Amino acid sequence: MISFIVPIYNAEHYLPSCIESLRAQTEQDLQIILVDDGSTDGSYAVAQSFANQDSRIMLLQQTHAGQSAARNLGLSHAQGEFLAFVDADDTIEPDWCERHLAAIEGVDYVQSGYKRIFYGDSESAKGKTPLHQYIYTSPCMRLYKRLAIAGKSFVERMIYEDVVWSVDLWLSGATCRIINYTGYHYTANPHSTTSRPHPEAQRRVISELKSRLHNASLRGKMIIYYTIIRLKLHFIRS
Repeated sequence: MISFIVPIYNAEHYLPSCIESLRAQTEQDLQIILVDDGSTDGSYAVAQSFANQDSRIMLLQQTHAGQSAARNLGLSHAQGEFLAFVDADDTIEPDWCERHLAAIEGVDYVQSGYKRIFYGDSESAKGKTPLHQYIYTSPCMRLYKRLAIAGKSFVERMIYEDVVWSVDLWLSGATCRIINYTGYHYTANPHSTTSRPHPEAQRRVISELKSRLHNASLRGKMIIYYTIIRLKLHFIRS
């Protein structure tokens, strides 16, 4: 079984497409965990309607505590041998599970690419995507063996928490296979948390990463510094 964890906060307009893309997978042995993070729109009602239709869907609700807390709650209820994260405003291709399952033998997780969606338009790399473009810090676009990420929780009450989580994954020595496949559709949402500058949150994530330098190996230090440089460039551009 693959357990999908979908954190939801005020995503009622995107959520039906997201859930339908999960239900439409060619691999049907799924657990779909929807975690409503105290939405103030109609997200919970949308999620409830799908849960009533499909026994594979588990709907959880919490007081608004952020995406990290929602993902951690989802992780605590996951039953599948494999895990994947999908954001509520994103979708995946029908063969996403199938393609990742075919490649996960012998490694801890499989990494693939994504298409960026701008209100119906999409852009994606043509031909073979350079491998360095797959080194990003979102926990999405990956299929994990559950045992490989056991005990790896997200830092709560923090923006850019996925950066710290991914770096901790890399520092743990988890093995990865990269496949040249772009089956994840990432929605460029102008209302998302990270679409606006957050100077204090930016300083905190850099501090969190630097705190890991002391116990890191030489390779680990290189990973941390590389991530910090990319983050700072991203902050400058945004």
